[in-house]
Formats: sequence, structure tokens, C-alpha cells
Amino acid sequence: MTHGGNLSRARALFPQAPEPWIDLSTGISPYSYPHSAIPANAFARLPEPDAVRRLKEIAAEAYGAPSAAHVVAAPGTQILLPIIAGLCQGARSAAILSPTYAEHARAARLAGLAVLETGDLAELAAADLVVVVNPNNPTGRVIPRYDLLELAGRMRTKGGLLVVDEAFNDVSAADSVADAAGDGGLVVLRSFGKFYGMAGLRLGFAITHPALAAQVETRLGPWAVSGPALHIAREALSDTAWQAATRQRLAEDAAGLDHLLAAAGLPVCGGTSLFRFIRDARARSLFRHFGERGIITRRFEERPDDLRIGLPGPGDWVRVEEAAWTFE
Repeated sequence: MTHGGNLSRARALFPQAPEPWIDLSTGISPYSYPHSAIPANAFARLPEPDAVRRLKEIAAEAYGAPSAAHVVAAPGTQILLPIIAGLCQGARSAAILSPTYAEHARAARLAGLAVLETGDLAELAAADLVVVVNPNNPTGRVIPRYDLLELAGRMRTKGGLLVVDEAFNDVSAADSVADAAGDGGLVVLRSFGKFYGMAGLRLGFAITHPALAAQVETRLGPWAVSGPALHIAREALSDTAWQAATRQRLAEDAAGLDHLLAAAGLPVCGGTSLFRFIRDARARSLFRHFGERGIITRRFEERPDDLRIGLPGPGDWVRVEEAAWTFE
């Protein structure tokens, strides 16, 4: 299994490529949040419970959760996947709306569930655990809020669970369903690092019914979120002016990347403002062409016509443009 962001693998694939590498293989914003200086005690002391509670209050407001009691703060959403899959007592099956982020299927299998990966929304409700990534990674597909809430209601009625992964919702037109998490049968995941350009901070949130949230926190244990992450996230989640300006900046960059790719004869068919999605018979050739020029994109071994391309950083556009213009 491969993921984006692996420059060691890129160097092995293209040993003659020029350095430094431009990493367009992830959906992480090239604009990191400009946080204030991290106080020394954030490193020297264990995180205080009051600081965690305050972060959960801010996150609840930022994401539209009913209350802080509905919010779990974790060291990235990745660690939450097997925990949540393991909470479905008596569950035997999982259904995942695909193609999508592969870790959801892996986590469900680790929990001992039989996994169905399907592109048909109507097939999902028969499973005990259902996963929908919305907006989707890598295609950008958006499932309407009404359909998700209807599915959550069906799962709640039979004691199942719907997980809606909203990792890319910060830049999306998709309506969040976090406000409905208190009804039960629903877990909403939110990623901090992607929109705020700080994936290495390792911070994410689960939003769900307080009883289920308490179970997840018990499994995470104390001090799940680091002191530096608490400091940065409290600022970033409250900074609505920066959020609005960054959404506009990302949208403009995504439009610029679309124009660049279209000029190379590669029309974009999906994605979000943090990544663009191409489905084209020349996807493998484009991956190789960019890679030989020190630009890594995200390919999919099982879907050779698919390619995901992240946004270039401010100093990377010239090399990306040159690579696109010379592609045939």
C-alpha cells in the first residue's frame, strides 16, 4: 500500500531527478498557519486537561458540533479509524463508498469485519459499519447532506454506525453533518493538518454522541494531543479571518492549476481546492514525466488512469508549468 508524501520512494523511482523535490502527492495546503511562538512549557509539561477542554470547545464551534462533549481530540484522524471500527459491538460487516482513502478499508479489516468497497450509495446500508468520505479523496465526489442524514438514521435504527470523513470539508461546498452527531449512529471525522498546512502536527477530531466520544477517549488514553498542538490549534480554529482568506487563496490556486493542466491537454474531472483529480489514459505517462523532473504526484496502482495532483507552493509554480508545457 502506498500513500502520498513519500519522498524516499520518489527518489528511488527517479534517482536522476533534480532536487529539491516538489511534492504534489498529498492534499496538504502549501500555506501553513502562522501561529504565535509556542511557549516553552508546552514542551516541558504534560498537557493540562483544561487546555484539552478548551480546544474541544473551540473545535465544537468551528466545526458545528452540538457541544464540546461531542468532540474527541486525537493525534490525527488516522489513529481514530481502527478505534472507531472496533467500537461497533457485534458488527460483522463494513461497507465503504469507493474508490476512496484506502485506510478505512484496512482499519475495518483489522477490526475483523468483512469489507465491501462499492461505488453504489444504495448498497451501503446493509452493512454494520458504513464509511463515506465527503468530499471524497481523490475524486472530490460530494454526497448531499440529506442522503447522509437518511443513511445515518437507518444505521442508528439498527444499531450500526455511519462514519463520515470530512477531512477536506474546510475547503468544500459540501454541507457538514457534524451538527447531527448528537442523534447517534454517526461519527464525523475532521482533519486539522490538511487545511492548516500542518500535517506533521498530527491532530484530528471525531465528532459523535457523547457516550461514544467517551469510549473513544478512554481508548486513546491521557495526553493524546501534544502541548504544541493544543497551542496552535486553539489559535488556528478561532482565526476566521485567516480561514476565509486562505479558502479564497486555495480556490484561486486550484483554478490556476486547472488552467495549466488544461493547456497541456489534461482536463481536470474532480478534486477539491487542495488537490485536483485527473482520469486519463496518459496518467502513468504524466506521473513519469513529472517524476523525472523532480515533481511527485499521487498515482494509484489499482487504477492506472487516475492521478491526483496537489497544489504547488508559492515558489514551485515555474517548475510545474515547465513540466506541464513539455508533456506530450
